[in-house]
Amino acid sequence: MSLLPPCYGIIPARYASGRFEGKPLAAILGKPMFWHVYNRANQCNQLNKVVLATDDERIFATAEEFNIDVLMTSSTHTCGTERVLEAAQKLKIPGNAVVINIQGDEPALEPAMLEDLVEPFQCRDVQVTTLAREISFQEARNPDQVKVVLDNENRALYFSRAVIPYPRSGEPDGCYYGHIGIYAFRMHALERYVSLTSGILEKKEKLEQLRLLEHGIPIHIVKTTYRSHGVDRPEDIELVTKIMSKKHDMTVSPENMP
Repeated sequence: MSLLPPCYGIIPARYASGRFEGKPLAAILGKPMFWHVYNRANQCNQLNKVVLATDDERIFATAEEFNIDVLMTSSTHTCGTERVLEAAQKLKIPGNAVVINIQGDEPALEPAMLEDLVEPFQCRDVQVTTLAREISFQEARNPDQVKVVLDNENRALYFSRAVIPYPRSGEPDGCYYGHIGIYAFRMHALERYVSLTSGILEKKEKLEQLRLLEHGIPIHIVKTTYRSHGVDRPEDIELVTKIMSKKHDMTVSPENMP
């Protein structure tokens, strides 16, 4: 019998975006982007429930048209994690349960990534998990690719936009891990995280996860071979559509198309 506590997936989806306004409603293979995220997340057998959380009436109405569980949340949140917390509180999720913040711009999400993400919560000491994959030195040099270094128990020591660990000898030896920004929290850890103030490291690196480390909250890293295929700009739609079209387990079939 599984020792996992109840697990919930929450997808924050806001309309406003500096780089891609209305992104959750962007059409991919005949369906809005959030539909793909929601349906792929629902393929994770460990999740008791998946919910879309938005602050926009257009997204809310479209979600209802597609029979997607959706909650209206405040428009004053400064980040997706705050929106996830509000939705979790509305769902009355208990303190020991697990809440996954599922990025709403990952329409090609692999359900197995979510399964891997919640697995460590069989240990009661685990409070927060996230994903990382092995990357090349060339990839590590890109400041847009966040890196993470781990201890021997796969807990995060630090996240950075810089190359870590730094190859002091001049040779890019060793292993580099790129962070994939999907997080799972125990509910009480999520509540604490949102209540904390930003620290010096978070402000320097512009990385919210450093807030946890600065306040002594450990992050368990789950290694994966899967890649993240997020949509940041309109031009990313074409690439992610090609990726999804090649998947053998596509959730979009001719009879489901409008």
